[in-house]
Amino acid sequence: MDGLAAPSPSHSGATSGGGASHRKRKLPPSSLSDATADEDDDTTAPSSPSSAPSSPSRPSSPSSSHSDDDDDDSLHTFTAARLDGAPGGGSASGRPPKPDSSSVSAAAAAAAAAAGAGPKPEPGSAAAGDGKEDPKGLFTDNLQTSGAYSAREEGLKREEDSGRLKFLCYSNDGVDEHMIWLVGLKNIFARQLPNMPKEYIVRLVMDRTHKSMMVIRNNIVVGGITYRPYASQRFGEIAFCAITADEQVKGYGTRLMNHLKQHARDADGLTHFLTYADNNAVGYFVKQGFTKEISLDKERWQGYIKDYDGGILMECKIDPKLPYVDLATMIRRQRQAIDEKIRELSNCHIVYSGIDFQKSMNEHPDAWPFKEPVDSRDVPDYYDIIKDPIDLRTMSRRVESEQYYVTLEMFVADMKRMFNNARTYNSPDTIYYKCATRLENFFSGKIASQLAQASTKS
Repeated sequence: MDGLAAPSPSHSGATSGGGASHRKRKLPPSSLSDATADEDDDTTAPSSPSSAPSSPSRPSSPSSSHSDDDDDDSLHTFTAARLDGAPGGGSASGRPPKPDSSSVSAAAAAAAAAAGAGPKPEPGSAAAGDGKEDPKGLFTDNLQTSGAYSAREEGLKREEDSGRLKFLCYSNDGVDEHMIWLVGLKNIFARQLPNMPKEYIVRLVMDRTHKSMMVIRNNIVVGGITYRPYASQRFGEIAFCAITADEQVKGYGTRLMNHLKQHARDADGLTHFLTYADNNAVGYFVKQGFTKEISLDKERWQGYIKDYDGGILMECKIDPKLPYVDLATMIRRQRQAIDEKIRELSNCHIVYSGIDFQKSMNEHPDAWPFKEPVDSRDVPDYYDIIKDPIDLRTMSRRVESEQYYVTLEMFVADMKRMFNNARTYNSPDTIYYKCATRLENFFSGKIASQLAQASTKS
């Protein structure tokens, strides 16, 4: 996941309750880095605009790259932002300038990587993902119930249990350790979103009305999500989301979102997340449980989130009971319950001994003409007449491969073809014809006996 970000609107008409005057504005393209996008859970996607703390001036134009030399200046900036963004203060910050148009194609390429891990598609290509929802996959792609997902989630949970990995949520509370982590998260956002003004990122991350759920590995922050909870309205708005480049493709993105949902529900009392997304990011948010169908009452969010031209408002409903941070265990238990029920109602799990093909057929006294393929040097015209030859040795190899005969019918069909080939090439008075008839009778009786035994056991 490179990162997702949102420009901030002007809040000249902000209300004392944290809302804003309801005016329609144009949503600028989001900025994001050119780093390789992660798989479905760690992808880049532009997100919603979020309110920013007060600031005496508008943010400067975004730079094309970020240097660690700027971190000291940013540290000074966030200190000033803490003073200006204290709770209860008015909001009069300006909207950040529009990033260059190249960020739009980068967004399309990064959001497309949500379809799966692999090389980054060429920007602007059709294969790069246009963010359109596949009607067939809409109800399945965002259900993270695959075996790979469960295994990865369980692995991350073990890291958490050992203490190497932590997911912690903090705001600008003045605690030294928390502030160090927030500065680290701010730097990640700045690196992963080079077109987004650094001052703007600082204002949002350090604003005391915002909170940040952070991924901390070995006591170093490696990513996070910054959001603003509207506790009185019981919904939250996501501002930034990013995982540092060298920690991607590890499942942190989905795990981070799951921790955020559970924390927002249990600690903040939220029931929904809202975010604005452009067309290139819709696919990403669908995979994270977001939908374009807004079920939240408009009275709860209107005036807190403004309408934007070019942006699609998306919603994620937080389930009141779902164990988001322990989904893998829940999925495993559900599968076990389903498997146990299947065993009660079906015999598909029973493995029968089957036919001892090698012993019963190859040792039969009439099997000798069929043990090896017909040698064309001995019978020159055999393959001119028999176009689909088969023999016991070939069938034995197919049985041993455990891949060819996926059904009993396929095995029986090969055996019958062997007998028919012998009777087609040889006349009825030959030993080969008679061996084929006797061996077929033996085989048919063996099959009938085995099927009768299986029917009795079931």
